[in-house]
Amino acid sequence: MIHLPRPLLHHPAMLCVSAVLLASCADQSSEQLPVQRNAGDPVMDAALADQIMVDPDMVNRNGANQLASYGTMSGALPQTDRGAQAARAARDEALALVGGTGAMRRAPQPQRMDGELPPEARLSVAARAASAGEGSGDCAASAQFSATWAARLPQAFPVYPRGAVQEAAGSDAGGCSLRVVNFTTPVALGDVMDFYYTRATVEGFEVERIHQDGEDILGGTNAGRSFMVFARLLDDGMTSVDLVTTGGV
Repeated sequence: MIHLPRPLLHHPAMLCVSAVLLASCADQSSEQLPVQRNAGDPVMDAALADQIMVDPDMVNRNGANQLASYGTMSGALPQTDRGAQAARAARDEALALVGGTGAMRRAPQPQRMDGELPPEARLSVAARAASAGEGSGDCAASAQFSATWAARLPQAFPVYPRGAVQEAAGSDAGGCSLRVVNFTTPVALGDVMDFYYTRATVEGFEVERIHQDGEDILGGTNAGRSFMVFARLLDDGMTSVDLVTTGGV
């Protein structure tokens, strides 16, 4: 059985994407796995993040991510534009990404889960895929924190247009292709889920949606790729999203 609370990037739970997200972590609750924060070249990462914050078009590793906001070199988190006009603009850009109003698909209503998902459930399979990648290792243990990982999401699963990235991590080590990104948006939770459901089903993913412990969770798998979206409404009316992907980078 598997339980799927949301990945907390800033919490030690990220030790398993974040640890509690994945079935493989259930037997490691007493251990703390090493997480490398800002490994590589932190100066280069910070400089790139600064450019992205000033000019969203710098995110050219993935054109669909060009309108995401990133933190600055000082470490300050980007402020999400909360106005109705900003929300409309973000929704319009999301519609453009999927091919227009007629192409946006309505996500199914979530199935409410009071207990744990069985291991054969699609979301359980997606969680295990994120954990092990193409091998049998622990991809979360090799995750590195950097805002630039948000620009390296798979083409099919970008940050929602104009979303403000709060934190990001990822790993390409040892057969892993893990990405974990947290962002906020003024767009309604339902619209966000419709966007990712559309992106996933167009790509041929088999998708499942549940509501568990106050979290709206959408996810699925397809030919060695997986994705999971954890969304919740914040007290200030914003939507907070954790996006987890593996494969298809």
